Amino acid sequence: MTQLQQARKNNITKEMIQVAKNEELEPEYIRKRIAEGKIVIPLNHKRKASKFCGIGAGLKTKVNANIGTSADYADIAKEIEKLRAAEEAGADAVMDLSTGGDLRCIRKTIIESASVSVGSVPIYEAAVDAMRKKQAICDMTPHGMIEAVKLHCEDGVDFITVHCGATQGVLKHLRENKRICGVVSRGGSFLVEWMVHNEKENPLYEQYDEILAIAKEYDVTISLGDAMRPGALADAFDRAQVYELNVLAELAQKTLEADVQVIVEGPGHVPLNQITAHVQLQKELCKGVPFYVLGPIVTDVAPGYDHITSAIGGSIAASAGADFLCYVTPTEHLSLPGPEDVRSGVMVARIAAHAADIVKGVKSAWEWDKKMSHYRKNRDWEGQFKTCIDPLIAKSIREKGRPKNEEVCSMCAEYCVFKLGDKV
Repeated sequence: MTQLQQARKNNITKEMIQVAKNEELEPEYIRKRIAEGKIVIPLNHKRKASKFCGIGAGLKTKVNANIGTSADYADIAKEIEKLRAAEEAGADAVMDLSTGGDLRCIRKTIIESASVSVGSVPIYEAAVDAMRKKQAICDMTPHGMIEAVKLHCEDGVDFITVHCGATQGVLKHLRENKRICGVVSRGGSFLVEWMVHNEKENPLYEQYDEILAIAKEYDVTISLGDAMRPGALADAFDRAQVYELNVLAELAQKTLEADVQVIVEGPGHVPLNQITAHVQLQKELCKGVPFYVLGPIVTDVAPGYDHITSAIGGSIAASAGADFLCYVTPTEHLSLPGPEDVRSGVMVARIAAHAADIVKGVKSAWEWDKKMSHYRKNRDWEGQFKTCIDPLIAKSIREKGRPKNEEVCSMCAEYCVFKLGDKV
């Protein structure tokens, strides 16, 4: 049975108990929210991930790291190095977005090597297969798309992104309301090209029942991809995006009715003043289903710093109710990330998630900050290093500017406010 079926039968599974322990909550709370569709535990029946997590209402905001090859760089050893960087930096999940090399071999190696939950995007494989047969993306077959879904689930992925909301109805709005950047979701662009060329409905939408049957067999969590996510601030919150969100809301309810766990994906590039409204709209339309956002990136003019622009947006989105943040690295819009980029992306996304958890009232988040404050007040440097989110960077910075008096830092030296406060 799926976690959702177990929860609806009032059964508390060992996975629910583990998530409850990690979150410092009662197992019954986890069971009840899973039964309502407001929490998911992405964990394929075929996997034994040691660090699986819960995502959703009342839980700490989780962080995903995207890794994977490209046609230009298809070194599996490098991807495992990036996986390790993501895990060591504290990512809760990774997604394999590979499009170069032996995709199945890469995916299975990542699954076997990962301690955290692993996600994937099956439509990438269907598109790459079509291209390798000296055809075009528009030559993908509906059968090939569904077979890719089945293959990924059989291989053991814990959650899959499927762009089922990109329908002919959505394309109508896309045509009528021109965007600056068009469709920037890679999976979405594959399906849009296919639909326009073949003049047919999205097979992933038409055959959604078959996708649900496959996911249910392996207890794979469905992540409903936002094919119309905006790739420019000027494109945010347009009719195509909102229309698709309504389609995703309907599919999310259909997924829950099939006893399959589901999350809904969101933007994208979004101005600061629109983020909260978008999260609230998603939560209302989708009846509390967990929300997974890419960023959002809050300005288009900062390539090289988009891990920061996305952290700003991610913190606002999570404080408004988003449950799962997809990191963005400094290489976004520029190149394939390396291990250090992955590490930086995870760290800033975790900072954003933690800042939001304080707003959400997550008890452990508050306690973490209070503990750090006590160590800082007492100039307990080892305590600070053990408590801070990135001990390596904190230690290295202190070493670079080492003070003459080890009790304080070299910024204030003998004029340290805490030292002066002791005298008072």
